Amino acid sequence: MKILVVEDETTVAKYIKKGLELNANIVDLALDGEDGLDLASDGNYELIILDRMLPKIGGLEICKRLRNNGNKTPILILTAKNEINDRIDGLNCGADDYLGKPFSFDELLARINAISRRPQQLINNQLSEDSLTLNIINFEVTRAKQKISLSKKEFALLEFLMRHKGQVLSKDQIAQQVWNYESDILPNTAQVYLGYLRKKIDQAFPNEKPLIHTVRGFGYKFGE
Repeated sequence: MKILVVEDETTVAKYIKKGLELNANIVDLALDGEDGLDLASDGNYELIILDRMLPKIGGLEICKRLRNNGNKTPILILTAKNEINDRIDGLNCGADDYLGKPFSFDELLARINAISRRPQQLINNQLSEDSLTLNIINFEVTRAKQKISLSKKEFALLEFLMRHKGQVLSKDQIAQQVWNYESDILPNTAQVYLGYLRKKIDQAFPNEKPLIHTVRGFGYKFGE
């Protein structure tokens, strides 16, 4: 895969480049937003990994300009700004995924692999599984054509699960990504919210296939 990494922290940029090249990827680096936009616009890349806080042109602005110009290259935003509103802003700008720093390189590779398996664009900005759909623009969730009311955290949790379909996720991984180690989070918060979500998307639809599964001793998995 040919990948563009736009990252102004030189140490981080070289670390990502080396790791991706060890996994048989071709990697170009840009250390500021201006060079990143030029390369992204002219280069034939299969993925762009984009920092959000960049000199000259910010990552969200780059994302907007690329999408407005019809560039459909998948974009993964990699940034320290990882609150739920930050992720919503990034996805609304046209990014395909959003990963917070500090990050696990194994998770970065897993997300890259997941993006490579997706169609170039989500149909109508939706994530779908069985009869469940989640719209990342208008925050509407439906199952079997019935609307489901979710809190902001429940929506973020469901989106995270759907974007990691088929992967076994531990409670710590879920807490890190959905709650970003918020100070008031309790050890069982992720488990409690998974229970809320199960009631709304699985137990409320007894004629549909369960989508949230417990993998004993390891965590949880989303999907049939």
